[in-house]
Order: sequence, then C-alpha cells, then structure tokens
Amino acid sequence: MRARDKGTQRAAYEVAAAGGALMAAAMGIGRFVYTPLLPHMQEALQLSPGILGWIASANFLGYLVGALLTSVLRPPETPRRVIAIGVVLSAITTALMGAWSNVPMFAVLRFLGGITSALVLVYTTPIVFVRLAEMQAERYVSLLFGGVGAGMAISALLVAGLNAAGFGWRVQWLACGLVTALALFALRYIPDLCRAPASATSHKLQWPRDLSALLASYTLFGFGYVITATFIVVIVRESATLRSLEPAVWTIVGLAGIPSVWAWTLLANRVGLFAAYAAACFAEAVGVATSVVATSIPLVIAAAILLGGTFMAITSLGLAGGRRMALSDPVRVLATLTAGFGLGQIVGPALAGFLRESTGSYVAPSLAAAAALVIAAVLSAPLNRTHHPSS
Repeated sequence: MRARDKGTQRAAYEVAAAGGALMAAAMGIGRFVYTPLLPHMQEALQLSPGILGWIASANFLGYLVGALLTSVLRPPETPRRVIAIGVVLSAITTALMGAWSNVPMFAVLRFLGGITSALVLVYTTPIVFVRLAEMQAERYVSLLFGGVGAGMAISALLVAGLNAAGFGWRVQWLACGLVTALALFALRYIPDLCRAPASATSHKLQWPRDLSALLASYTLFGFGYVITATFIVVIVRESATLRSLEPAVWTIVGLAGIPSVWAWTLLANRVGLFAAYAAACFAEAVGVATSVVATSIPLVIAAAILLGGTFMAITSLGLAGGRRMALSDPVRVLATLTAGFGLGQIVGPALAGFLRESTGSYVAPSLAAAAALVIAAVLSAPLNRTHHPSS
C-alpha cells in the first residue's frame, strides 16, 4: 500500500534514509572497515593470518555479546540516546585502532566496536520498521539495510584514496572514525519511540521443529559468508594476477549490497521467503568458491558481486523467517538465531587464519565455507513448503 500523500512519502523516506546512514556508520564502516584496512596493517606490522583472523573474530564476538545483551536488558526509555552513544563509541573505537600497534588492544577495540554496532542495529531497526508501518511505506525498508553496503563502499573508497595519497593505515583508521561520527546528524530524523514491552519470559518458549532447521542453516550462513567478507582483499593482494583489483574489490562488494535486500525481497514475494533464502545461500556459495579459485579479474569481480549482493539479504530474510515461524516470544527466537549466526562468524576468521598458515592459501577454508552455504541452502529450501510467504 502506498503512502497517502507526498508529505508522508517524504517523511518515510527521511526516516528510512536516516536509519540507513546509521547502519552505514556502525555496520558498513564500524563493523566491516577492517576488511579493506587489513592488508595495509598486515604489511606494516607483519601480522600473521592467524592473528588477523583472531582480531576479526573479536569483533564478531562483540557483536554477538551486544545483540544478546539487548535481548535481555530492559528496553531503554530513550532509545535514540542509546543509538547516539553507540555511534559515538563506534567512531571512537574505530579511530583508536590507528593509535596502537598492540594486538591485544586491537582485539579489545574491535570487541567493543562489535558491541556498539549491535546496539545501533538493534535499536534503530525497530524504530524505522514501526514508523514505516505507521506511514504505510514499508517499501522504503531497503534504504535501511542498503546503508550497510553504502558504508562498505564509502569506507573502501576512503581507504583506497588515502592509500593512493600516501597516508598509512593509522590515518586511514582515524579518517574512517571521523566519517562514522557524521552519522550523528541523521538522528534528527529518528523518532524516540520506545520498544514495545517484551512478551513475558515466564512462559515456556515454544520452538517449532522447523526453527531448528532454520537455526542450523543460519549458523552455517554466519560461518559461510564471513571468511570471504574478512579476507577477500587479502586474497586479491596475494595474487600477482589479481593485485590490481585490490583498491576496488571491497567497493564492489559494498555497491552490490546496496540494492540486494530490495531485489531478494521482490524474489521472495514471488517464489517464497525460504526459497529466496536458499537461492541466495547457493548464489553466495558460488561467489565464495569463485573468490579463491578464480584466476581472472572478471571472475573475481563476479565473486565480489555475488558476496555483496547476498549476505545482507540472507540476514534480512533469515530473521524475517524466524519472526514468521515464532509461536511465542519472537524476541527470544531472534536472539537465538542471532546467537547461532554469531557463533558461525566467530569461528570463521580464526579458522581461516589458522588454515592459511597451515596450507599457504585461503582455498581450504573458503571451500569449506562454500560447502557450509550449500548445506544452509539444502536445510532451508524445504521450509518453503510449510511456510510459504504471504504477499
């Protein structure tokens, strides 16, 4: 249903775009900027792939902790203030990455950055959803999730530009932190809505059998996407044939992510939510495998597009499926799915770094990730028969 008048459409667009700006800052930059910066840090500090993987896993652990905390703590009276604090802390922890050369401090900062990105995501998303529903303008929700891809592209361009200008990784981290702070201006368009009270936790959580399949699939997805999402720039740099693509590959991933939720949601409306989810998992598996077996620039570009064009959409579709299947206390159901996803993405980078040191390449962990995504697709596809989406 369309928004009733141009004024309502404008207001809906503004709140969705503001939410997208916050997601761009805390998620696209605060959470994922480590990927384009990783090879510069590796070269300057002589960090091993194993250490790089552990630093990445610290951020994902922080994201998991932050998401779980928001599911058990009492909803704040002024969530917009929490979002503001999250953006400020995300900017600070990002900028401070350039102030040290100490691996434990890197891990601490990335852990704290993961917590702040979860705070912004969890408290921004329901506000935008509620406002768009009130204005009958849900179609703008793609602007919210598209912000993640926009932030990834912006940070990649910023890192590449500063590197080309001769500025090192420390300045690059500082600049990304400053850009993250700019998202505070978007808060003027975010209403200070309180979340609805959580359903009573004294009732026993009802867990349909199909939710176990979705949880397993979503956990495998967390493992399957994150290795390539963390190391694709390093993979490109380590190949003499592909090295010229290094400044652009993460930008391509981010740009592909901007329209991805919108496009996959359209497909879900036609073929079913879980059919679209399964198709996206399979497409991402192709991209992940291609990223390490490709020997030409066009194939790596295709891999980057497949990665960026699926991982935010799978996240969105998976959580939407969990909400649809929940029989009671959807907050706890989504928290459980988030925990599974978080565990998967915590394991991924650490394992990839270890196997890179053991085997000399990222082929083995990436192919394992691709296999996990195929299994995720196989587990989720049958759910479409019993949970066909409503239009």
